[in-house]
Amino acid sequence: MLDDAGQETPERLRRRASRLLSHVTMQSDRLVTDGLAKVDARRWHYAVLASLEEFGPGSQATLSRRTGIYRSDMVGVLNELAERHLVERAPDPGDRRRNVITITAQGRRQLGRLDKVLDDLHEELLAPLLPAEREQLMDLLTRLADHHRGN
Repeated sequence: MLDDAGQETPERLRRRASRLLSHVTMQSDRLVTDGLAKVDARRWHYAVLASLEEFGPGSQATLSRRTGIYRSDMVGVLNELAERHLVERAPDPGDRRRNVITITAQGRRQLGRLDKVLDDLHEELLAPLLPAEREQLMDLLTRLADHHRGN
């Protein structure tokens, strides 16, 4: 069987779930990274805005835990979002040493735009699948992620 580059790929490699997941992950990452870049955004911007919208304000440490962004990288992400007026930082009334991050109205509008961009990108990624197959894939991937999250 030929792969994307026109090279032959051994069948035993083509039938390995880990290899297939890895290949689709690379394609997905490239598609999402390039698609978000076209609207001057990054996946971490989306993760922070989505977290703030769903769970409300939080500290940098809380946002790091919620999104999986390393604490050392969170400051840079928040600086970018604050410069664009998508989030606000304010001293935590309970602990003046830390900040509480809040999504702004402009941040909510941007999150809505990014939702649309990602919906379109996922449509492209999942194009070969029927709606029922997409739902089944999401259920299976969620089950795998949940199982391995505990390990």
